[in-house]
Amino acid sequence: MRAFVAAVAAMLSVAATPLAEAQSANQGSPAIDYQGFRGLTAQVEDYRAGRLVSLAEFQRMAREPNTIILDARSTERYREGHIDGAVNLPFTEFTDASLRQTLRDPNVRILIYCNNNFSNNANPVVLKRIELALNIQTFINLYGYGYRNVYELGEQVDFNDPAVRWVHAE
Repeated sequence: MRAFVAAVAAMLSVAATPLAEAQSANQGSPAIDYQGFRGLTAQVEDYRAGRLVSLAEFQRMAREPNTIILDARSTERYREGHIDGAVNLPFTEFTDASLRQTLRDPNVRILIYCNNNFSNNANPVVLKRIELALNIQTFINLYGYGYRNVYELGEQVDFNDPAVRWVHAE
């Protein structure tokens, strides 16, 4: 029986080794800081909750000086339709330089929205899984890059509603 237990323990230890090595290697990458990301998301959570605005407030703020509507969807989806006045910088292209070029001043007011803000669930705003809505990553990343004057459309609307001011592809 002892030999059997020892053999099973040896097999388990060998089976666990690749996983442990993979986790160790990932944590060791100098360009990836998962713990830092977790800390950032915890820091942003309460801050973001106070920055969700209604469509009416979103549109009122959009008309004020020093305000940018940022559409972080793909360039293709942006071209297919977006809120009037929005600038496009795909989330996958966020860097210090691209954000500085697009947003100019880190103190500018930034209004964000994404697919899950629209009830249509049709191109160009097909719904994402709610826990993976791009608004969340966009907000966290803007905050992490030093942009703290960020507000997010906090409701779901129909892009055909004239109050949304949706620009359809031509």
